[in-house]
Amino acid sequence: MNNIETAIKVQDLTKRYLNILAVDHVSFEVYRGAFFGFLGPNGAGKTTTINMLTGVTKATSGTASILGYDLAKEPVKAKTHIGVVPDTQSVYDEMTAWKNTIFSAKLHGVPNDKRESRAEELLRTVGLFDRRNDRVSTFSRGMKKRLMVAVALVHEPDILFLDEPTTGLDVQSARQVRGLMRELNKSGTTIFLTTHYLEEADLCCQLIAIIAEGKILIEDTPEKLKISSQAEQVVEVSFDHASDAADKLKHLNNVRDVVSAGDKFRLYVEDPSEVLPLVFDFAKENNLKVVSINTLKPTLEDAFVKLTGMRPEIMSIEKEQTKLNRG
Repeated sequence: MNNIETAIKVQDLTKRYLNILAVDHVSFEVYRGAFFGFLGPNGAGKTTTINMLTGVTKATSGTASILGYDLAKEPVKAKTHIGVVPDTQSVYDEMTAWKNTIFSAKLHGVPNDKRESRAEELLRTVGLFDRRNDRVSTFSRGMKKRLMVAVALVHEPDILFLDEPTTGLDVQSARQVRGLMRELNKSGTTIFLTTHYLEEADLCCQLIAIIAEGKILIEDTPEKLKISSQAEQVVEVSFDHASDAADKLKHLNNVRDVVSAGDKFRLYVEDPSEVLPLVFDFAKENNLKVVSINTLKPTLEDAFVKLTGMRPEIMSIEKEQTKLNRG
Protein backbone atom coordinates (compact mmCIF):
# COMPACT_ATOMS: atom_id res chain seq x y z
CA MET A 1 0.00 0.00 0.00
CA ASN A 2 0.97 3.63 -0.30
CA ASN A 3 0.53 6.23 2.43
CA ILE A 4 -1.78 4.58 4.99
CA GLU A 5 -2.53 7.99 6.53
CA THR A 6 -4.55 8.80 3.42
CA ALA A 7 -7.90 7.00 3.60
CA ILE A 8 -9.26 8.18 0.22
CA LYS A 9 -7.25 9.66 -2.63
CA VAL A 10 -8.96 10.90 -5.79
CA GLN A 11 -7.13 12.27 -8.83
CA ASP A 12 -8.90 13.69 -11.91
CA LEU A 13 -11.86 11.37 -11.34
CA THR A 14 -14.36 11.70 -14.18
CA LYS A 15 -17.67 10.07 -15.05
CA ARG A 16 -19.48 10.60 -18.33
CA TYR A 17 -22.90 9.22 -19.26
CA LEU A 18 -23.28 9.62 -23.04
CA ASN A 19 -23.30 13.41 -23.45
CA ILE A 20 -23.60 14.18 -19.72
CA LEU A 21 -20.44 14.94 -17.75
CA ALA A 22 -21.64 13.96 -14.26
CA VAL A 23 -18.25 14.28 -12.52
CA ASP A 24 -15.58 16.44 -14.10
CA HIS A 25 -11.91 15.77 -13.18
CA VAL A 26 -12.44 15.81 -9.41
CA SER A 27 -9.40 15.63 -7.09
CA PHE A 28 -9.25 15.51 -3.29
CA GLU A 29 -7.81 13.57 -0.33
CA VAL A 30 -9.46 12.41 2.88
CA TYR A 31 -7.12 11.58 5.73
CA ARG A 32 -7.62 8.59 8.00
CA GLY A 33 -9.92 9.33 10.93
CA ALA A 34 -11.38 12.49 9.30
CA PHE A 35 -15.03 13.47 9.09
CA PHE A 36 -15.32 14.70 5.48
CA GLY A 37 -18.38 16.46 4.07
CA PHE A 38 -19.27 16.46 0.37
CA LEU A 39 -21.86 19.15 -0.33
CA GLY A 40 -23.60 20.34 -3.44
CA PRO A 41 -26.94 20.97 -5.14
CA ASN A 42 -29.07 18.07 -6.30
CA GLY A 43 -27.49 16.60 -9.42
CA ALA A 44 -24.07 18.10 -8.68
CA GLY A 45 -22.29 14.73 -8.81
CA LYS A 46 -22.25 13.73 -5.12
CA THR A 47 -23.90 10.31 -5.42
CA THR A 48 -22.04 9.54 -8.66
CA THR A 49 -18.76 10.23 -6.86
CA ILE A 50 -19.73 7.94 -3.97
CA ASN A 51 -20.75 5.23 -6.46
CA MET A 52 -17.30 5.38 -8.06
CA LEU A 53 -15.52 5.37 -4.69
CA THR A 54 -17.49 2.35 -3.49
CA GLY A 55 -17.18 0.32 -6.69
CA VAL A 56 -20.81 0.57 -7.74
CA THR A 57 -19.84 2.21 -11.03
CA LYS A 58 -16.56 2.52 -12.90
CA ALA A 59 -14.92 5.86 -13.59
CA THR A 60 -14.60 7.03 -17.19
CA SER A 61 -11.11 8.30 -16.38
CA GLY A 62 -8.94 9.31 -13.44
CA THR A 63 -7.97 7.30 -10.37
CA ALA A 64 -9.31 6.63 -6.89
CA SER A 65 -7.77 4.63 -4.07
CA ILE A 66 -8.96 3.38 -0.69
CA LEU A 67 -6.16 3.10 1.89
CA GLY A 68 -3.72 2.83 -0.98
CA TYR A 69 -5.66 0.19 -2.96
CA ASP A 70 -6.48 1.34 -6.49
CA LEU A 71 -10.21 0.79 -7.05
CA ALA A 72 -9.65 -0.06 -10.73
CA LYS A 73 -6.83 -2.56 -10.09
CA GLU A 74 -7.64 -3.97 -6.63
CA PRO A 75 -11.41 -3.45 -6.14
CA VAL A 76 -11.93 -6.45 -3.84
CA LYS A 77 -9.19 -5.37 -1.43
CA ALA A 78 -10.42 -1.78 -1.50
CA LYS A 79 -14.03 -2.79 -0.76
CA THR A 80 -13.06 -4.76 2.35
CA HIS A 81 -12.20 -1.43 3.98
CA ILE A 82 -15.47 0.39 3.27
CA GLY A 83 -19.05 0.35 4.52
CA VAL A 84 -21.86 2.10 2.65
CA VAL A 85 -25.15 3.62 3.79
CA PRO A 86 -26.88 4.61 0.51
CA ASP A 87 -29.60 7.24 0.17
CA THR A 88 -32.16 4.50 -0.60
CA GLN A 89 -33.20 1.66 1.71
CA SER A 90 -30.74 -1.26 1.68
CA VAL A 91 -32.24 -3.52 4.36
CA TYR A 92 -34.97 -6.14 3.85
CA ASP A 93 -38.44 -5.34 5.21
CA GLU A 94 -39.52 -9.00 5.44
CA MET A 95 -36.53 -9.93 7.62
CA THR A 96 -35.88 -9.07 11.26
CA ALA A 97 -33.15 -6.63 12.30
CA TRP A 98 -31.13 -9.59 13.61
CA LYS A 99 -31.41 -11.59 10.37
CA ASN A 100 -30.53 -8.51 8.28
CA THR A 101 -27.35 -8.04 10.29
CA ILE A 102 -26.37 -11.72 10.23
CA PHE A 103 -27.06 -11.88 6.47
CA SER A 104 -24.78 -8.89 5.88
CA ALA A 105 -22.10 -10.54 8.04
CA LYS A 106 -22.26 -13.64 5.83
CA LEU A 107 -22.02 -11.55 2.65
CA HIS A 108 -18.93 -9.77 3.98
CA GLY A 109 -17.22 -12.97 5.02
CA VAL A 110 -17.34 -12.40 8.76
CA PRO A 111 -16.27 -15.70 10.40
CA ASN A 112 -19.17 -17.79 11.65
CA ASP A 113 -18.00 -17.71 15.27
CA LYS A 114 -17.96 -13.90 15.27
CA ARG A 115 -21.24 -13.13 13.50
CA GLU A 116 -23.61 -13.27 16.44
CA SER A 117 -21.36 -11.31 18.83
CA ARG A 118 -20.78 -8.68 16.13
CA ALA A 119 -24.52 -8.44 15.38
CA GLU A 120 -25.33 -8.01 19.08
CA GLU A 121 -22.63 -5.35 19.53
CA LEU A 122 -23.83 -3.32 16.55
CA LEU A 123 -27.55 -3.55 17.32
CA ARG A 124 -26.81 -2.35 20.84
CA THR A 125 -24.70 0.48 19.42
CA VAL A 126 -27.54 1.72 17.19
CA GLY A 127 -30.17 1.20 19.90
CA LEU A 128 -32.08 -1.61 18.21
CA PHE A 129 -31.12 -4.70 20.22
CA ASP A 130 -34.47 -4.77 22.03
CA ARG A 131 -36.20 -4.81 18.62
CA ARG A 132 -33.81 -7.34 17.06
CA ASN A 133 -36.52 -9.97 16.49
CA ASP A 134 -39.03 -7.57 14.92
CA ARG A 135 -39.49 -7.35 11.18
CA VAL A 136 -37.99 -4.26 9.60
CA SER A 137 -41.36 -3.49 8.01
CA THR A 138 -42.53 -2.41 11.49
CA PHE A 139 -39.64 0.09 11.88
CA SER A 140 -39.80 3.86 11.45
CA ARG A 141 -37.59 5.55 8.84
CA GLY A 142 -35.13 6.57 11.53
CA MET A 143 -34.89 3.01 12.89
CA LYS A 144 -34.31 1.66 9.39
CA LYS A 145 -31.54 4.18 8.83
CA ARG A 146 -29.83 3.19 12.08
CA LEU A 147 -30.13 -0.47 11.07
CA MET A 148 -28.52 0.40 7.72
CA VAL A 149 -25.58 1.87 9.63
CA ALA A 150 -25.26 -1.32 11.70
CA VAL A 151 -25.38 -3.49 8.57
CA ALA A 152 -22.72 -1.34 6.88
CA LEU A 153 -20.38 -1.71 9.88
CA VAL A 154 -20.69 -5.47 10.32
CA HIS A 155 -17.26 -6.21 8.77
CA GLU A 156 -15.55 -3.43 10.77
CA PRO A 157 -14.67 -1.15 7.83
CA ASP A 158 -12.16 1.67 8.21
CA ILE A 159 -14.25 4.05 6.09
CA LEU A 160 -18.01 4.64 6.21
CA PHE A 161 -19.76 6.33 3.27
CA LEU A 162 -23.10 7.94 4.12
CA ASP A 163 -25.21 9.36 1.31
CA GLU A 164 -27.83 11.78 2.65
CA PRO A 165 -28.34 9.73 5.86
CA THR A 166 -30.86 12.04 7.55
CA THR A 167 -33.02 13.05 4.58
CA GLY A 168 -36.70 12.59 5.41
CA LEU A 169 -36.13 11.82 9.09
CA ASP A 170 -37.91 13.58 11.94
CA VAL A 171 -35.85 15.85 14.19
CA GLN A 172 -35.26 13.25 16.92
CA SER A 173 -34.28 10.48 14.49
CA ALA A 174 -31.93 12.82 12.60
CA ARG A 175 -30.30 13.82 15.88
CA GLN A 176 -29.79 10.15 16.79
CA VAL A 177 -28.18 9.37 13.43
CA ARG A 178 -25.90 12.43 13.67
CA GLY A 179 -24.89 11.41 17.19
CA LEU A 180 -24.12 7.92 15.95
CA MET A 181 -21.97 9.30 13.12
CA ARG A 182 -19.98 11.47 15.53
CA GLU A 183 -19.42 8.59 17.95
CA LEU A 184 -18.20 6.34 15.14
CA ASN A 185 -15.79 9.04 14.03
CA LYS A 186 -14.50 9.51 17.58
CA SER A 187 -13.79 5.79 17.72
CA GLY A 188 -11.56 6.08 14.64
CA THR A 189 -13.88 5.45 11.67
CA THR A 190 -13.27 7.73 8.69
CA ILE A 191 -16.60 9.27 7.65
CA PHE A 192 -17.45 10.44 4.12
CA LEU A 193 -20.78 12.27 4.29
CA THR A 194 -22.95 13.76 1.58
CA THR A 195 -25.78 15.95 2.81
CA HIS A 196 -27.85 18.94 1.77
CA TYR A 197 -28.35 19.92 5.40
CA LEU A 198 -25.68 22.57 5.89
CA GLU A 199 -26.21 22.75 9.65
CA GLU A 200 -25.50 19.01 9.80
CA ALA A 201 -22.25 19.45 7.87
CA ASP A 202 -21.26 22.37 10.09
CA LEU A 203 -21.89 20.32 13.25
CA CYS A 204 -20.15 17.15 12.12
CA CYS A 205 -17.48 17.78 9.51
CA GLN A 206 -13.84 18.76 9.94
CA LEU A 207 -13.34 19.35 6.22
CA ILE A 208 -15.85 20.13 3.48
CA ALA A 209 -15.73 20.07 -0.30
CA ILE A 210 -18.46 21.83 -2.27
CA ILE A 211 -19.27 20.42 -5.70
CA ALA A 212 -21.47 21.93 -8.42
CA GLU A 213 -21.99 20.77 -12.00
CA GLY A 214 -19.50 17.97 -11.47
CA LYS A 215 -16.62 20.20 -10.35
CA ILE A 216 -15.28 20.92 -6.87
CA LEU A 217 -15.58 24.65 -6.25
CA ILE A 218 -13.70 24.78 -2.95
CA GLU A 219 -12.37 22.54 -0.18
CA ASP A 220 -11.76 23.85 3.33
CA THR A 221 -12.80 23.71 6.98
CA PRO A 222 -16.32 24.90 7.88
CA GLU A 223 -14.95 27.96 9.71
CA LYS A 224 -12.75 29.05 6.80
CA LEU A 225 -15.64 28.58 4.39
CA LYS A 226 -17.75 30.88 6.57
CA ILE A 227 -15.02 33.52 6.62
CA SER A 228 -14.81 33.33 2.82
CA SER A 229 -18.39 34.60 2.61
CA GLN A 230 -17.80 37.54 4.91
CA ALA A 231 -17.83 40.16 2.15
CA GLU A 232 -21.44 40.74 3.09
CA GLN A 233 -23.07 40.42 6.49
CA VAL A 234 -26.56 39.69 7.74
CA VAL A 235 -28.95 41.83 9.74
CA GLU A 236 -31.79 39.75 11.16
CA VAL A 237 -34.96 41.54 12.24
CA SER A 238 -38.44 40.53 13.36
CA PHE A 239 -41.53 42.72 13.66
CA ASP A 240 -44.75 42.36 15.63
CA HIS A 241 -46.51 41.71 12.31
CA ALA A 242 -45.98 42.36 8.56
CA SER A 243 -45.44 39.01 6.89
CA ASP A 244 -45.10 40.83 3.53
CA ALA A 245 -42.22 43.07 4.63
CA ALA A 246 -39.56 41.21 2.62
CA ASP A 247 -40.29 42.90 -0.71
CA LYS A 248 -40.37 46.35 0.89
CA LEU A 249 -37.14 45.79 2.83
CA LYS A 250 -35.34 44.97 -0.42
CA HIS A 251 -35.77 48.59 -1.49
CA LEU A 252 -33.76 49.96 1.44
CA ASN A 253 -30.40 51.46 0.53
CA ASN A 254 -27.40 49.09 0.84
CA VAL A 255 -29.61 45.98 1.11
CA ARG A 256 -28.65 43.41 -1.54
CA ASP A 257 -31.17 40.70 -0.69
CA VAL A 258 -33.83 39.79 1.88
CA VAL A 259 -34.77 36.24 2.88
CA SER A 260 -37.63 35.22 5.15
CA ALA A 261 -36.56 32.85 7.95
CA GLY A 262 -39.56 31.86 10.04
CA ASP A 263 -40.90 35.06 11.64
CA LYS A 264 -37.64 36.89 10.89
CA PHE A 265 -36.17 38.66 7.89
CA ARG A 266 -32.51 38.35 6.98
CA LEU A 267 -31.07 41.38 5.20
CA TYR A 268 -27.83 40.76 3.31
CA VAL A 269 -25.74 43.92 3.56
CA GLU A 270 -22.14 45.14 3.32
CA ASP A 271 -22.25 47.49 6.31
CA PRO A 272 -24.80 46.80 9.08
CA SER A 273 -24.15 50.19 10.71
CA GLU A 274 -25.62 51.92 7.65
CA VAL A 275 -28.67 49.67 7.46
CA LEU A 276 -29.73 49.47 11.13
CA PRO A 277 -31.12 53.04 11.32
CA LEU A 278 -32.91 52.48 8.00
CA VAL A 279 -34.68 49.43 9.45
CA PHE A 280 -35.95 51.44 12.43
CA ASP A 281 -37.15 54.20 10.08
CA PHE A 282 -38.88 51.56 7.96
CA ALA A 283 -40.66 50.16 11.03
CA LYS A 284 -41.85 53.60 12.09
CA GLU A 285 -43.12 54.48 8.62
CA ASN A 286 -45.06 51.20 8.40
CA ASN A 287 -46.46 51.25 11.96
CA LEU A 288 -44.40 48.23 12.97
CA LYS A 289 -42.70 47.39 16.23
CA VAL A 290 -39.20 45.88 16.09
CA VAL A 291 -39.35 42.76 18.29
CA SER A 292 -35.69 41.82 17.79
CA ILE A 293 -32.75 42.89 15.65
CA ASN A 294 -29.29 41.35 15.44
CA THR A 295 -26.24 41.20 13.23
CA LEU A 296 -25.32 37.61 12.43
CA LYS A 297 -21.97 36.01 11.83
CA PRO A 298 -21.60 34.39 8.40
CA THR A 299 -22.89 30.81 8.23
CA LEU A 300 -22.04 27.81 6.10
CA GLU A 301 -25.29 28.54 4.28
CA ASP A 302 -23.96 31.97 3.32
CA ALA A 303 -20.79 30.40 1.94
CA PHE A 304 -22.79 27.79 0.05
CA VAL A 305 -25.11 30.37 -1.51
CA LYS A 306 -22.17 32.56 -2.49
CA LEU A 307 -20.36 29.66 -4.19
CA THR A 308 -23.29 27.86 -5.87
CA GLY A 309 -25.94 30.55 -6.23
CA MET A 310 -28.51 28.10 -4.84
CA ARG A 311 -30.30 28.34 -1.54
CA PRO A 312 -30.33 25.14 0.56
CA GLU A 313 -34.12 25.09 0.90
CA ILE A 314 -34.40 24.77 -2.90
CA MET A 315 -31.85 21.96 -2.82
CA SER A 316 -33.88 20.21 -0.12
CA ILE A 317 -37.09 20.46 -2.16
CA GLU A 318 -35.29 19.03 -5.20
CA LYS A 319 -33.93 16.13 -3.14
CA GLU A 320 -37.36 15.25 -1.72
CA GLN A 321 -38.91 15.45 -5.21
CA THR A 322 -36.24 13.08 -6.53
CA LYS A 323 -37.10 10.57 -3.81
CA LEU A 324 -40.82 10.85 -4.58
CA ASN A 325 -40.14 10.27 -8.27
CA ARG A 326 -38.13 7.14 -7.44
CA GLY A 327 -40.98 5.84 -5.31
